Amino acid sequence: MNKKISLVFALIMILSLVLSACAAPEPETIIETVVVERGSETVIETVVVEVPQEEDMGEMDQPVTYDGYSTTDIPTLDPQVGEDKVSIDYIENLFVQLTNYDLVTNEIVPEAATNWSVSEDGLVWTFNLRTDIPWVYHVPGGGTTQDVDVDGNLLFVNAGDFEYGIKRACDPNIGSAYSAIIAPLIKGCNDVLNYEDPANVPPEMYDAIGVSAQADDTLVVELEFPAGYFLSMTPMWTLAAVPQWVIEEHGEQWVEAGFVVTSGRYVLDEWVHGVRRRIVRNPLMPADMIGSGNIEAYDVNVVPDTSTGYALWLNNEVDVAGIPDAELQAHLEQFPDETVQIANLTVYYIGFRMTKPPFDDARVRRAFSAAFDRETYVDVINQGQGLPMKHFAPPGIFGAPPIDEVGVGFDPEFAAAQLAEAGYPNCEGFPTVTLLGYSGQNTLNEIEYAQGQWSENLGCDPEKIIIEQQSFAELLDSTSVDTPDEDAPHMWTLGWGPDYADENNWVGDVLWCEGDVRFKRTCNDIDDLIEQARIESDPAVRADLYYQIEEMFFGAEGEFPFMPTDLNINYAAEHTWVERIVALFGGEQWYNWSIDWEAKLAALGE
Repeated sequence: MNKKISLVFALIMILSLVLSACAAPEPETIIETVVVERGSETVIETVVVEVPQEEDMGEMDQPVTYDGYSTTDIPTLDPQVGEDKVSIDYIENLFVQLTNYDLVTNEIVPEAATNWSVSEDGLVWTFNLRTDIPWVYHVPGGGTTQDVDVDGNLLFVNAGDFEYGIKRACDPNIGSAYSAIIAPLIKGCNDVLNYEDPANVPPEMYDAIGVSAQADDTLVVELEFPAGYFLSMTPMWTLAAVPQWVIEEHGEQWVEAGFVVTSGRYVLDEWVHGVRRRIVRNPLMPADMIGSGNIEAYDVNVVPDTSTGYALWLNNEVDVAGIPDAELQAHLEQFPDETVQIANLTVYYIGFRMTKPPFDDARVRRAFSAAFDRETYVDVINQGQGLPMKHFAPPGIFGAPPIDEVGVGFDPEFAAAQLAEAGYPNCEGFPTVTLLGYSGQNTLNEIEYAQGQWSENLGCDPEKIIIEQQSFAELLDSTSVDTPDEDAPHMWTLGWGPDYADENNWVGDVLWCEGDVRFKRTCNDIDDLIEQARIESDPAVRADLYYQIEEMFFGAEGEFPFMPTDLNINYAAEHTWVERIVALFGGEQWYNWSIDWEAKLAALGE
């Protein structure tokens, strides 16, 4: 939409939800017209502003603020493109999804969709949507107003916005890793995503994708098969509504501060790439959707490492921090009441490029996996922060086998025999290979430990295992399925956290040969079982199929596209004034977190 003048009336709420219950003088109301630069446009905005009484100005100057840090920039705020935790956390708070996860029960609860139904054959889902969630534009450092169309009509999130967003996720040209996760389910989506000429997909193929807005408040999604787990996917950011008119006007820049139009509990107030970012409460969000928390501003500065972040925590400058390995034991002794352990169901692994010798041989992959002592790694190197894992899906995921029943695990005799059978007895004649980890001391500890394990248990000269580190974004690029083998590492570290509570999100979305699998697997009998389990309606039969699949990947004759290492259960330093529940699925719900503001100010000496 090419909009020259926007006349918008919006109520700017007084900041500080915690203090709003206190008695206060009725604020004065004025109408103010502001002129702002919005991209290449000059936009005139008329807003209704509440002017607090003089005694309230201190509260207005200090909104309830969560102070955090990050060691990385936000890779993207685009819901259809986001694939990493940092991006997904922000997208969760800036955009609404069809449904949400209850943080306590992990049940699916309404969000934009108030209710839903499914046809008897399980192929057609109908979502009834609320129509009072506004699309909002926020002036960085300024006010928030509701967006309007070319005729000046207020814009609300509707079924057409979800239809556009979901169909956009099927577009092979946007570079979305999660497109491959939703495409097999939604009718016609896979055809578009895998079209032979991505730049020239016929428009009628997009029209044929099984997503349609029957009315502003009615969205219909047609599936390729009766996937009983589809509802557990509906909180996913990839299926979020997005503003088509903004995307068409600004292209890839549409998510930048000053351009982006959002629909969530927060708005983007500042984003200086690689330096800092700030989101603030959306004052126009419907009252029943604002969340149970009281955090009005969420400030994050980018720092070089966890040690810097922890130093800020010690100085009360951030609310929560990771704990450097060298500081962990001292921290546990000194701050027992300000320490939490967080199990986020992320399983870490070392992946293999299955098309790059010598890891094109399953026996070599089995050997490297079985030569890795997971218990010692968790207990000593990770200082007890986790559980050893020898298969993929963790406890709590439907279809995951019992944690100790499937997989080889640590077996140095088996490892040595497999390597010898592959033609490298005692690692003689083994070529030089690369092991790539993402940045951070924890990852460096892991890859150095792995290097030592393969030396001790397989006889491989450590100089044969070249270890390197890259930023997370760079590692994703280096290991992409599109990266030529000669440019890709032989091995790399990554982890997989759940997007929805079903084993298909693990073996189906990460390992299925027809997905965007960075290990470059060749399709075989395992994939037939993955497809069978995906469409099976009997839960007991599905669970048994997944047991077989995990064994075929990680058992004694397993394929081993990667070697699972551990389930993440990290310690974190958390000040007592923070009240939060960490999300197991999807992004963090900062709108449901709270700060005891008086206690925090007292700690800061204010």
